[in-house]
Amino acid sequence: MPDRDVDAFLARTDWASATRKPLSGDASNRRYERLFLGDSSAVLMDAPPDRGEDVRPFFSIATYLLGLGFSAPAILASDEEAGFLLLEDLGDDLYARVLERGEADEHQLYAAAVDLLADLHEAAPPKVESYTPGLMADLATLAFTKYRAGIEGSAGDEAATFTEWFERLLADHASSPQVLILRDYHAENLLWLPDRPGVARVGLLDFQDAMLGHPAYDLVSLLQDARRDVPAAIEAAMIERYLGRTGADQHTFRTAYALLGVQRNLRILGVFARLGTEYGKPHYVDLIPRVWDHMIRSLEHPVLSPVADLLRDTLPAPESSALARLRG
Repeated sequence: MPDRDVDAFLARTDWASATRKPLSGDASNRRYERLFLGDSSAVLMDAPPDRGEDVRPFFSIATYLLGLGFSAPAILASDEEAGFLLLEDLGDDLYARVLERGEADEHQLYAAAVDLLADLHEAAPPKVESYTPGLMADLATLAFTKYRAGIEGSAGDEAATFTEWFERLLADHASSPQVLILRDYHAENLLWLPDRPGVARVGLLDFQDAMLGHPAYDLVSLLQDARRDVPAAIEAAMIERYLGRTGADQHTFRTAYALLGVQRNLRILGVFARLGTEYGKPHYVDLIPRVWDHMIRSLEHPVLSPVADLLRDTLPAPESSALARLRG
């Protein structure tokens, strides 16, 4: 194992004498600290390789995004083998917090985030893995193996049938064109930087899992947010804004949007259930009803008819007794 002495890492930087304070983390094994030195601050990412973390994808995608003029954190120092990155501090003004405090116009923030996606999708993507229909279908099956199983004790026999049908639908309607998708593009991972110009006003976090995928994916992530209610009028206006900016075909894009809404929300049902039952993080279970509602609404699109009844009939609704089992 490489040396994981954080003090030794910082001693090789200009921040050796900085004051350090912990920052709240996320659902991963990464840990964060804010460093203070005079009037300046930076953020330390501690991502232990022995716990499955790898800072290299973050480094690579951050470099790509910065090269396009987007506001990813600049990398001030790194030890990729040990799992340490020292990052530009973009502040605490997450979209979700700014909106909670009523400090900015919701339409303005979401419009900036949509414009960033439109610009990003015009750029030649980096060389990363593709989010293939097979992988998407497999991950959607977490709704059976983790969510349903966590409530009922069994995933049931329908998961294989669902996966076969769903992969076919994704391949037919949501596999091209291929752009860079950040995959966690929502109000808890976007920062409002109003003093910067244009789309640089949108600070970007948590993009290390970026892949190649359909342009609708990050729009679904933004507008069908698992953590906050996005008004229906905002969702509708932002889809129209994206279509107007890009010239994408209305019918094919909205079809992909519905499919990817079901895929993403099924996966999140499984992930949040697993965080509750296996990782002792029951607060994620509280978010499940919103995710469920997103999924059920997307099932109304005609393209989902081959799997809609199967999902409605076999996945248990997130009633209070079901959620209590997932918290346990």
